[in-house]
Parts: sequence; C-alpha cells; structure tokens
Amino acid sequence: MKIVLLSGGSGKRLWPLSNESRSKQFLKVLKNADGERESMVQRVWGQIAKAGLSEHSIIATSKPQVDMIHSQLGSEIEVIVEPERRDTFPAIALAATYLYSVQGVGLNEAVVVMPVDPYVEESFFEKTKELEQVLNESGADLALMGVKPTYPSEKYGYIVPEPGSQTDENYVNVHSFREKPREEEAVAMIEQAALWNCGVFAFKLDFIINILIANELPIQYDEMLKQYGKLPKNSFDYEIVEKSNHIVALPYEGDWKDLGTWNTLTEEIETPLIGKGIITNGSVNTHVINELDIPITLLNVSNVIVAASPDGILVSDKASSPLIKEVMKHSDQRPMYEERRWGRYRVLDYLKYPDGKEVLTKRICVAPGRNLSYQYHQLRDEVWTVVAGEGVMVLNGQSFIVKAGDVLTISKESLHSLRAETEMDIIEIQTGTELIEEDIVRLAFDWNEILQLCTV
Repeated sequence: MKIVLLSGGSGKRLWPLSNESRSKQFLKVLKNADGERESMVQRVWGQIAKAGLSEHSIIATSKPQVDMIHSQLGSEIEVIVEPERRDTFPAIALAATYLYSVQGVGLNEAVVVMPVDPYVEESFFEKTKELEQVLNESGADLALMGVKPTYPSEKYGYIVPEPGSQTDENYVNVHSFREKPREEEAVAMIEQAALWNCGVFAFKLDFIINILIANELPIQYDEMLKQYGKLPKNSFDYEIVEKSNHIVALPYEGDWKDLGTWNTLTEEIETPLIGKGIITNGSVNTHVINELDIPITLLNVSNVIVAASPDGILVSDKASSPLIKEVMKHSDQRPMYEERRWGRYRVLDYLKYPDGKEVLTKRICVAPGRNLSYQYHQLRDEVWTVVAGEGVMVLNGQSFIVKAGDVLTISKESLHSLRAETEMDIIEIQTGTELIEEDIVRLAFDWNEILQLCTV
C-alpha cells in the first residue's frame, strides 16, 4: 500500500499567519507530547511514522511549499512537485504516474490519498491500513474512509450509504454525497448512517492509470510533467468520484477535525496567548497569536481571534473568521515570512521609488550546518551585513570565513552560497527594478558539490 499526502492550499483561510508558501499545515501552534510547538504536518507525519507507514508515503505539493516541507520534516522526505497549481485531479494523476513509472509500483497496488493536515488520533492511521482489504473484498473502484458523526455539523461533507447496505462486512456501499447541508438535513442523514467525508480514499493503481490511457493522457511521469498544463483543472471528486460506478466507505469511529478556520483551530490551542501580549481575565474564549516583536493587549474582549504576522493583522469575531478566505481571495501580496530548508527569512521593509527602483530589506536566519544553494540573480544586487554567527561564504568560486560585522557585496550574476557553522543572522538589502523570489538561478544544493564546483 502506498500513501499520497496532498499538501496544497493557497494560505488564505488562516491569514495573516498563513500565506502562499506557509499554508495552515505549517503553522506551529499545536503542542506535542513534550510540550514543544509543532505544525499540523509535523503531527501527522509523526503519527504516520508510528503506524509504520512513513516509508510507504510521499507528499504531493506545489513549488512554494517544498522548502517548508523539507524544513519541518527533513530533506529525506520524498516529494512530488506540481509544475503549476491546478487542482486535486491533476495532482493525484501526477502522483499516480510517479508511482507507476518512477517507483515501479504494481498496477494491483492500493494507493491511499489523504490531506496532509487532519487532526486525528493515531488509531485513524491504523484504520487507514484496512482500506486495501476493503478494496480487495468489495471489488469497488474507490474505497473511502468516513467518520461516524458526533453531531449534525453544517461544516462538513457527508457520505450517504445505500439504504439497507449494512451487512456483515465492515464497509458500506455509497449512494451519494452531500456537501455542507443545513442542520436539519444533517440530522436526517445521520439517521441514515451517513458519515462525515474526511477526504481519505483508496484505489488500485490501475484504476487511475487506465483512466489516463482512456483520456489519452501520459502515464510516464516525465511526460506528465511536460503536459501537466493540459490536464483539466478539476477536483478529483468532480473528475473521478462522481463518474465512478462502485464506491464503498469504511466507517471510522474516533476523533477527527478539520482545523481549517481560526474558530476550529483555536479549539485545539492550549494557551490563549502565543507571542508578546496581555489578555485580561475579563476576556473569554479569546486567542492572540502574535509573531511580531510588539505586544498586543486585549482588555475584556470575548470570542475574538487576533492574529499578527509580518503579512498583516487580523482582528475578528471567531464566528466570522471563516470569511477571511473570501475577503483575501484577490490579494496578491508577496509573503513577508517564509521558512526554507536552510532556515527562514522575514521581510523588514520594502520601498518602490518613482523611477521604478525597488529596495527590499530582509532578516535572514541560517541554521547551523545548513547552507544556501549555489546561485545567482539576474535582476538584483545585494548587500549582506552579518549580524551574528560565523560561516563559510562562497563568492564567484572563492571560499572564505565570514563572521559578525562583515559586509558583503553581491552584484548581479555573481555566483554565491553560504554555509552556517553557528546560527547566522544576516541583514540583506536587495536593489533592482524587479525584486521577486523567482529571480534565483540555482546551480547546486549539496555543500560538497558546491565546493567541488569552486575548485573546477
């Protein structure tokens, strides 16, 4: 059995902490067993490892999230990267071709697809293992996992079973799906043994491969990458599930939540205050999550979420917080904070002058033993001031020690990299006419390879 974890999201639902590259699954607001803060993706990956499934799992994601995944889970994590964001059907089709043509997975192998960020117990992943057996026993095209509802929620989708499909088997035949019904409709469906749709489903690899062949789409991974933009920009539900003839569902009885909005996420945050601030005792069911260096103080304000990051500040009644996705849907602001596989950076200031010249100031933190890629820029010059730490700089083929107090000038087209011996803080000032993250041409990532390039 193979597991494909879908890591997507545009980063709007938990703005301003989430952004284009730091979607909700990467926010470190939960606590692990040791009392340390962890993200949803770290929590899920740890649970998958405990279930003995990590060696069988890969993550399908978009380019902006690759560094974040490697930063939080490690560089050895196997990742499939979409050439562009489209939807869940193209992402799953790409993953299927990777399993088939790169990993050599057999056509009769079961593939389980799930979100990368469910908030569940460890038993959830043990239950997931049963999906392969359900596929074999039922002969179905798709086997879904459905959560037995604990209340008539209007926020979730429902899997409605066929009437009278309860048998001695541990699965039910699926009649239909219903998305976010009214409460009275949810009550009626629960009486019919309907299940919450948690977005977890399984199929035999040949099911998807045969669909790709029938639609004259590539089944080789390299070719799929080239033709990715031609795939229909549709969800897997629309493109596959709704057209499938035989679908079954495996009921799961246990805790499950989608922590996709501020009001649901704060239910699982143990402390009302993260970061600098004060919340007075008269504030009930109020949370402050503050990533800025200035304090936030709330005086007798209840049922409110206040979230602050370099990307902005949100103050919202908790019940209204889901509206943020709609409010921010047209925002194209660049991310002001990102985690990378080598560390993190925060944008401190940005100016654009009447003549078109731009100046961007960043604070960069490089973790000990990590290094930037060997790279150059075509559109900007940079000046680095080392504030703290010590490391090795490579500039145009020459390597030398750098430490606190050093100032480095990196002009356009200059080849450069940096490896931190101790944690390094650097103030970087970029100047040019188009300061974008895409203006990076990377030549190598591995430090030993970078040093070999310098000796050529």
